[in-house]
Amino acid sequence: MAGRLDGKVAVVLGAAGKDNMGQVIARRFAAEGARVMVAGRHEGPLLELASEIDGAHAVCDITRKADVEGLVKATEAAFGRVDVAVNCTGWGLMAKILDTTEEQIDRLMDLHFKGGYFFLQSFVGAMAQSGGGSVILTSSASVYALLYHHAAYIGTKAGADALVRCFANEFGAKQVRVNSIAPGLTATPMTEKEVRMPGLEEAFLKEYPLGRIGTTEDVANAALWLAGDECFVTGQVLQVNGGLTLRRNPSPREINASLKAAAERT
Repeated sequence: MAGRLDGKVAVVLGAAGKDNMGQVIARRFAAEGARVMVAGRHEGPLLELASEIDGAHAVCDITRKADVEGLVKATEAAFGRVDVAVNCTGWGLMAKILDTTEEQIDRLMDLHFKGGYFFLQSFVGAMAQSGGGSVILTSSASVYALLYHHAAYIGTKAGADALVRCFANEFGAKQVRVNSIAPGLTATPMTEKEVRMPGLEEAFLKEYPLGRIGTTEDVANAALWLAGDECFVTGQVLQVNGGLTLRRNPSPREINASLKAAAERT
């Protein structure tokens, strides 16, 4: 049975963390017939994943433009071209607005905005010369349903969302689609400790119309659709968060009350 990405070449950056969004997307793409280049900063887990999915791997730091350009070249050398590129890198800093340091802001700017710009420049540019493709970034529901103590993260993700619209507008004529996915609270290895805190998930659940928080599989399913030829969408931030952005994220007071109530029950 033919896969939905048969014959396509995909790059997934941010796939060095065990079972993170990048790894789940890479596995899904490979299962749907794509040849996949996985990339990130740590070679060991990338090599293991590439072997598992019969793909290739490359070390890449998104904050270095030369690294991102090198990732395009490495993919073209391995597979001949690039049809789909997904950026799953990110840092979920939680810090009070008045306490956020210049160093933290610089790191977020480098990772989310400058790195996102490098990623778009490199992969949109390559696809524009080869007949088109799909570039996918990861945003956050918190840009649209504000979360306290998250301002620097939200600001840099919002900047990347603006870049998605700009690149989509200018390169649509070259058949390059540029979109982003905005998950809400998602069960990942990075959030596992927080999600398992008694009462925390409960505080968020009431704001999700579909009645549960997201999973990495939800994000992979959305990325698969955006990657496929049947997708006639560009310049959009796909809200893959169970309807959270119809409502809001809980306040610190509500989260603390839920944590306290859970502790009292035990």
